[in-house]
Amino acid sequence: MTGPEERLAEDRAGTLELMASLRRDWDGVVEASAQTGVDDEHDPEGATIAFERARIEASLSRAQAHLDEIDGALRRLADGAYGVCERCGGPIAAERLAARPTARTCVACA
Repeated sequence: MTGPEERLAEDRAGTLELMASLRRDWDGVVEASAQTGVDDEHDPEGATIAFERARIEASLSRAQAHLDEIDGALRRLADGAYGVCERCGGPIAAERLAARPTARTCVACA
């Protein structure tokens, strides 16, 4: 069984890989639209390209938010505050931390 630091580091690495992949997808969509000179407003394919850009942008935003949560958990771990509820100051159950290593609150306060 791995500890919280290892789990968070693995999750962080996976999130960074996901973000790199999404950026490559973004670059591909931008390059494809530049090569075809697509006018989103008048080209029937334009709506698809706009949708893809919006989807990738939203996915990148979610991944960045998750990365921020991981970094926060790593800071709490380094500060000795990991596993302590930010609301009530009580312990966060090990089961909750196992299921959601970035948890900042106990189940009662969540």
